[in-house]
Amino acid sequence: MFGKTEKPQSQIDSLIGVGTHIDGNINFSGGLRVDGRVTGNIVALTEKSSTLVLSDQAVIEGKIVVSHAVVNGTVSGAIHASEYVELQPKAKVSGDIHYKAMEIQLGASVDGMLHHLDNVQADNKVVTLIPATQGD
Repeated sequence: MFGKTEKPQSQIDSLIGVGTHIDGNINFSGGLRVDGRVTGNIVALTEKSSTLVLSDQAVIEGKIVVSHAVVNGTVSGAIHASEYVELQPKAKVSGDIHYKAMEIQLGASVDGMLHHLDNVQADNKVVTLIPATQGD
């Protein structure tokens, strides 16, 4: 639970303004702030820290894949955050959220399932049990 976490990207490298509507996928690195509308997936390109900030005016129709997400707008689609998700008071999410750490503020709503990402992946750790010998 107290494993090493990456710091969120504190610098915003790109901005999608209030009057902008993008119809298509967005691939980015670093920090991205959305005040407009995106119809498509938003995906961080690198394994390094990435931050997506959605203002209260942002509307996203698609999947989000980042390390850190701060949401105060509307999302119709799944959110996959490898580190942290913050849902601010005006956040409205219709879709599942996959997260390592999460903060939900009063007023935010989620219509979907919350999936915690465990630090330990037990899928590949199968141990074969050997029966004890009798008469020892």
